[in-house]
Amino acid sequence: MINEQIRDKEVRVISSDGEQLGIMSAKEAQKLADDEGLDLVKISPKANPPVCKIVDYGKYRYEQARREKEAKKKQHVVEVKEIRMSPNIDANDMNTKVNAAKKFISKGDKVKVTLRFRGREMAHMQSSKHILDDFAEALSDVAVVEKAPKIEGRSMSLVLTEKKS
Repeated sequence: MINEQIRDKEVRVISSDGEQLGIMSAKEAQKLADDEGLDLVKISPKANPPVCKIVDYGKYRYEQARREKEAKKKQHVVEVKEIRMSPNIDANDMNTKVNAAKKFISKGDKVKVTLRFRGREMAHMQSSKHILDDFAEALSDVAVVEKAPKIEGRSMSLVLTEKKS
């Protein structure tokens, strides 16, 4: 909210150079802002009384947008990468999948390892759990199990995340 949009009876006012001017009526604060040729901007509406600052609104919005953009640059979105296998996977294929998972984990992503069952393989779901356990064991130096192996329909999956030092 800026200028005439501020309808509060009393507001705490901060001057353009950061000095606290105290609590006064919104009309007085607006008059001070007009005298300086600047805008009265409500900074903290939930405070009691609300905090308003005398600033150039255009410049204030620009600075705020720049701060948000900087914060966005520094954050890392954790993705969940999925690795699919079948219960009759060979050792070399397993090693290839383990190396791919290591690469994903080193980048900071989570890895969901899924074991897909088809046809007759459905009857031996529990006996295939050791494949997921072996996969987790192969990555135990860089990853930790976040979600234990769980059967979901025609597949069994577990989630691995980066090990915290």
